[in-house]
Amino acid sequence: MTRRWPVAGVGLALLWLFVRGVTLTPTRIAAELLTGLLLGLPLAYLLRRFYQPEVELGGVVRGVPPAMAYVALFLRELATANVDVAYRVLAPSMPIRPTVVELPLRVESDLAITTIANSITLTPGTLTMDYDDDTNTFYIHTIAGGDRDSVVEPIRAWEDYAIRIFGEDADPGDPAPPRPSTRASAADDQADGTTDADDQADGTTDADDQADGADGTGGETDG
Repeated sequence: MTRRWPVAGVGLALLWLFVRGVTLTPTRIAAELLTGLLLGLPLAYLLRRFYQPEVELGGVVRGVPPAMAYVALFLRELATANVDVAYRVLAPSMPIRPTVVELPLRVESDLAITTIANSITLTPGTLTMDYDDDTNTFYIHTIAGGDRDSVVEPIRAWEDYAIRIFGEDADPGDPAPPRPSTRASAADDQADGTTDADDQADGTTDADDQADGADGTGGETDG
């Protein structure tokens, strides 16, 4: 374990290099890195109360390979999404079907959730509209509403890497949680003593069951 603020200061110095866009010469890189350290370390020290005082360096090192894979996957999806959106806009039929997708998450830390939410918003064609803290669920607006899998699959891949990067309790191979609407449907069925198969057999839905209960007919049949 080591103090977190020096690690954060070094991270800010590396970020400074990317922001500056320095020439790839040893002298220039060393000079800008030194400038980044002179700026980053004092700033990290002043803000040290805003984050945990210690960090496990081993965990940081283990998180580097999945972080690099996450960035590579994000860049690939970014390029693919740009082409897809351009096609949908320019195609005569305009195959755009806006809809909102529910996506329950396996990650639970604020940093992992924020990283994935920003990745979704930065990708053309998708936008993180809301996050439900009670159900740990994203609500994502997409222009490709006809194909939910094409929206969910890349996000699940990002989530697999995020689990490794941020040391989440879940495992990358864990199944996705059920959607909140699915859980609500199951709870409704349990409350009225029916199942989805029962609803399908009698041609009703949970909404029909609820309506029947409201008007007093329930599951009664004609005499």
